[in-house]
Amino acid sequence: MFLASKLFWLLAQPLSLIFVLLVLSFLFAAAGLKSLNRFLSGLAVILLFLTLFTSTGTVALQALENRIPRPASLPSDLSCIIILGGAFENEVIARRGGIELNQAGDRFVEGLRLAQAHPSARILVSGGDGSFSGQYDGDAKTSEIFFSTFGIAPERLIREATSRTTFENAANTKQLLEENGLSNCALITSAFHMPRSVGLFRKLGIDVTPWPVDYRTSGDAALGPDFSQPSLNAQLTTTAMREWTGLLAYFISGRTHVLFPQ
Repeated sequence: MFLASKLFWLLAQPLSLIFVLLVLSFLFAAAGLKSLNRFLSGLAVILLFLTLFTSTGTVALQALENRIPRPASLPSDLSCIIILGGAFENEVIARRGGIELNQAGDRFVEGLRLAQAHPSARILVSGGDGSFSGQYDGDAKTSEIFFSTFGIAPERLIREATSRTTFENAANTKQLLEENGLSNCALITSAFHMPRSVGLFRKLGIDVTPWPVDYRTSGDAALGPDFSQPSLNAQLTTTAMREWTGLLAYFISGRTHVLFPQ
């Protein structure tokens, strides 16, 4: 399932899909099927324009980020802080050392802040190696170095180091929470990733307080043309499409109760 989802997304993300459409249009043109050639090439141009030169991706991602707002505060008796992985550049770390955070690094920065504000809470980091090769440390393992650097005692950490998907994050976390007798937990992940994560945790009967971070939109963007940042528009569109696809797939497969959890 993991490899199938990876391979599917290689082809389904916007720029890859546009490339596939263009290749097919050239093949149809070579075969003399001009109507299909024109249709596919026209569709590719439209998708490329929407991806690069409009705020479509921003608005689609914004809808995800706005779905589950961060509460005003966390319970004073918080027993654990769950952090979903995906924030460390583990391939880079393996070759260069140190601690390298990617765009989702807010997950661990905020996790550190909450760990300092709630010194009695355990910290459960869920994240294995999600690469094709499987030869790098996952976020759960790297997080031990990160937290110890800032004075967080190793015994506070619970590492779930085998998950490669969000579903595995939730399922493996459930087992560790039960083994350690923990409840009343905060869940930290990127805001756009929170609806899918909350949906999975609720389906498995895990009650968490969502604590979204890593916002990538202003929250009030409007749909329209945007010629100022085509590369960023492509990135936001790709992220949004991946997350909406994940929501649909998990709902269809019965892993969440509703398509768009709130």
